[in-house]
Amino acid sequence: MESHLNQEEYAVKASVSDQRSILDIQKFDLQSATLRNKAATLPELAELSSTTIKQNNVRDLRIAAETELNDVKRELARAEGDVEQIVTRIERDEKRLASGTGTPKELEQTQHELGTLGARRAELEEVELEIMMRVDSIYERITALKAEEAEHAAVIADLEIRKENALTILHNDLDAVAKDRAETVNGVAKELVDLYEKIRETTGGAGAAALSAGSCMGCNLSVNAVELKRMSELADDEVVRCEECRCILVRGV
Repeated sequence: MESHLNQEEYAVKASVSDQRSILDIQKFDLQSATLRNKAATLPELAELSSTTIKQNNVRDLRIAAETELNDVKRELARAEGDVEQIVTRIERDEKRLASGTGTPKELEQTQHELGTLGARRAELEEVELEIMMRVDSIYERITALKAEEAEHAAVIADLEIRKENALTILHNDLDAVAKDRAETVNGVAKELVDLYEKIRETTGGAGAAALSAGSCMGCNLSVNAVELKRMSELADDEVVRCEECRCILVRGV
């Protein structure tokens, strides 16, 4: 790198007061960046994201459980229908036996059928009971999932309030900083402000920094002795810049 900047780099002139004001503008811009970063990284945002994911997962489990419940209810209805058919046949055969209608062989067959139907009824009722237990279990699961959903919803509602309160404070602070910056900018020569803005846009870093103890406070690097001597020989209204980070260097602060 050259030991000093080109002459056109020093083309801008500004009063000492304006040069010091440009540091205030840099301070305001740093404050604004800090506040915007705080707004973007609020802990409530991360908590909202994680809690919302949990709530969505629980909701999906509840929906799946409700779908399963409907399927099992249909299965229960079929099982109840099967039992009802067996009961109807048993009642029919019992009436036939009670009436004594039919030949001895037919009555014997009816008696045998009753025994078979009784065994089948026991099997079907056991299946029906097992399905009913499954229904009860799913109901309990859905109730627990709904309660968990409600808990997450309450947490989310609280986080939303906390987030909005925090953002309101940060936005108020940003507005105050913007107002102070605008008032300061209005009192500084446009040419100097334009240079400052161009540097910030070009480098993405600081637009101005103090020269303190022979170092640039923008990049915290020492200015070489030759350049320091050169700067010291310039008039106070000459605007100088750091060879390393290119920001405006404000002397005498």
